[in-house]
Amino acid sequence: MAGSTEGARPESPVLAQLRLRVNGTEHELTVDTRMSLLDLLRERLDLTGAKKGCDHGQCGACTILIDGRRANGCLALAVAHDGADIVTVEGLADGDELHPLQQAFIEHDAFQCGYCTPGQLCSAAGMLGEVNDGWPSAVTPQGDSESQLTEAEIRERMSGNLCRCGAYANIVPAIAQAAR
Repeated sequence: MAGSTEGARPESPVLAQLRLRVNGTEHELTVDTRMSLLDLLRERLDLTGAKKGCDHGQCGACTILIDGRRANGCLALAVAHDGADIVTVEGLADGDELHPLQQAFIEHDAFQCGYCTPGQLCSAAGMLGEVNDGWPSAVTPQGDSESQLTEAEIRERMSGNLCRCGAYANIVPAIAQAAR
C-alpha cells in the first residue's frame, strides 16, 4: 500500500549532553532533544514544585527562573538552556528560612488548592527583579522611570499566571508586602 506506515520503525530519539545549575546544584545530564525543561525537572531531577498545568504556556503553573528571568518551563527545551542557572520553587528558600514571598503568601493566605502557587511564587520573584531593573509594564505610566508597584502593576505583571481558585485577592497583597 502506498503511503502505509505499517511496519515502519519510529525514529530513535536524538540525545544531547547538557549542564545545568538547578537550585545551586550542578547537574550533567543526557537528554532527549525534545524534552522540555519542565519534564527534565520533574521526571529526571524529582523537583515536582513546578506543575504541568496546560502544557501550552498559557497558565503559568510551570513558571521557573532561568538565569534570573521567569519562563514557562513547559515551553523551554532543556537543550536550549545548556549552562543555565535554574531556580524552581524548591530553591527560593534559604535553608529553613522562607523567601519573603513564601512568607507573605502564608501570612496573606494567598492560596487555596495550591496548584498554581509554585508558579505564582517564581513569577513574583522574577517580576520583582524586573521592577528593580526598571522594566516597565503595559500599565506603567509612559516616561515613569520609577515604577510604583501598585495593585494594577502587580496584576498586569502577574497576568501570565492563572489561579483557578481565584486567590488573586490575597496573592496581590502578598506580593505587595514582599516587595516592601
